[in-house]
Amino acid sequence: MKENNYKPQIPDVMEAIFDAAYLLFDLVAAILFFIYAKGNTLFILYGILTLTLCGGDAFHLVPRIIRAVRGNSDKIKRQLGIGLQVSSVTMTVFYIILMYIWKFTFPDIKIPAAIEIIIWISAVVRIVICMFPQNNWCTDEGNMKLSIIRNTVFAVTGIGVIILYAISGNENGYHMTRMVVAIIISFGCYLPVTLLSKKKPKVGLLMIPKTCAYMWIIVMGLQLLF
Repeated sequence: MKENNYKPQIPDVMEAIFDAAYLLFDLVAAILFFIYAKGNTLFILYGILTLTLCGGDAFHLVPRIIRAVRGNSDKIKRQLGIGLQVSSVTMTVFYIILMYIWKFTFPDIKIPAAIEIIIWISAVVRIVICMFPQNNWCTDEGNMKLSIIRNTVFAVTGIGVIILYAISGNENGYHMTRMVVAIIISFGCYLPVTLLSKKKPKVGLLMIPKTCAYMWIIVMGLQLLF
C-alpha cells in the first residue's frame, strides 16, 4: 500500500477553516430563522434560502475541505465535479427564492411582470443547461462554451433580482439597496472564477469575497428578524 505523504500547507488549512466556518454560519442562521419565524412567511423563506445555500455549497465545499486536509485523489475530483454541478443548480434556486423574499418584504410594491418572467425563464434555462453531460463537470477541462452560456444566462437572473431590489430602494427603512451591492459583488467575483480559474488558479481567491457577499445577504435577513 502506497504511503500518503501529503502534508497540508497553511493556505490549505486556512481554506478548510474558512469553508467550515461558512457552512456552520449558514446552518446556525437557518436554524435561527426557523426558530424565530413564528409562522412569518418572509423569515421561513429566509430559512429555506439559507438551507439551500448551505446544502448546495456543502456538496463542493466538503470535498474541498477533505482535499485540503488529505490531499487530492480521483474520488475527490469526481466529488468536486458533482458538487459544482449541484451548487450551480442550488445557486440558481437561491435567486428564485430571493425574488420571493423581495415580494414578501415589499408586499405593497407590485413586481413588474416582465422582470418576473425573465428571472423564471433564465433560471429554468440555466438549470437545464447544468444538467447536460457535455458540461464535463468531473474533468479538468470542463466545457468553456457551455460555461459561458450557462453563466451568461445566470447573470440575466441576477440582473433581474438586482432590478427588483433597486426598485424597492430603502422602502420602509429596510435599506435593502445593500442587497444590490451584495449581489453585484457576488457575481463580480463568481464569473471570473468560473471562466478563468482552470487556467489561472489564483483567480479562485475571488471566491472568498463572493462567499462573504452571500453571508452578507443572510445577515440582512437576520437584521430584519431581530
